[in-house]
Amino acid sequence: MSNSTNQDEIDLSPEAILARATAARGDIFPEWKTVVYASPKTYHLINQTVSYLHQYHGQQTVAGQLSVQMRELISIPALCAKGDLRHAPNHIRRMYREGLTNKALFEGAAAFASVVGWSSLTVVSLAIEQANSADYPYGKLPPGGEPKALKPFPEMQLGRVRNNAGNDSLAATEEWRYAATIDAELAQRASAFVDHCTAIDDAQDAILGPGARALIVVAALCTRGEVQLAAEQIRRAYDYGMTRRQVLDAICCVAPMSGMVSATLGLRAMRLADGH
Repeated sequence: MSNSTNQDEIDLSPEAILARATAARGDIFPEWKTVVYASPKTYHLINQTVSYLHQYHGQQTVAGQLSVQMRELISIPALCAKGDLRHAPNHIRRMYREGLTNKALFEGAAAFASVVGWSSLTVVSLAIEQANSADYPYGKLPPGGEPKALKPFPEMQLGRVRNNAGNDSLAATEEWRYAATIDAELAQRASAFVDHCTAIDDAQDAILGPGARALIVVAALCTRGEVQLAAEQIRRAYDYGMTRRQVLDAICCVAPMSGMVSATLGLRAMRLADGH
């Protein structure tokens, strides 16, 4: 189905909607079928939107967009932050089919965890266990499960060099400089964790550099409604060479989990970062 298909020409029967959704995703969760039969157009619009956001089958790739792999490295931690152990394993199986490894996933999840808390990483682990279990029925594992070697994707090479001078460490922020005057050890340990998660301290050995991880942090902040902090991270992403299109793609990856309000707040943050 073309992205520009006239809505008046689309078959909105439940059967046709389910067929399109299954073709796009490869499968469909049974609970969505109840929605389809009760409110066909609602699910039709959900499928059209999410297929574009997550680049499901049939969507045309546009130059400058985030890759499918990078979208999953944002979407899976967002699902796990919600404790969603039904849908996250399905996305992990898709991630495996796209050539991503658990190491790559945990790098993305760590960046997300710098915002939502490290307990979310345990949910990622549980989702991985589910994805590799024969008892989980949704989506297909590639032969052998997790890929033995990471398949390269564009964002691995992006965001490695800061174009403008600056100190990205948490310890350099006004808030944590203040914290250090009260408890220097706390500030040091908190900074060490966040700097590691955002690849400030070991970017050269990481799959994802600071710029790519900044996109993940921006998306996570949008789910928390933190417009000002998101704007600061957007400026940081720009400093690492990430584009406005990439920032917008990252923000919209979390819309299925957190709603279009998160995307709207992200756009406010982008405008703020751009000086509007």
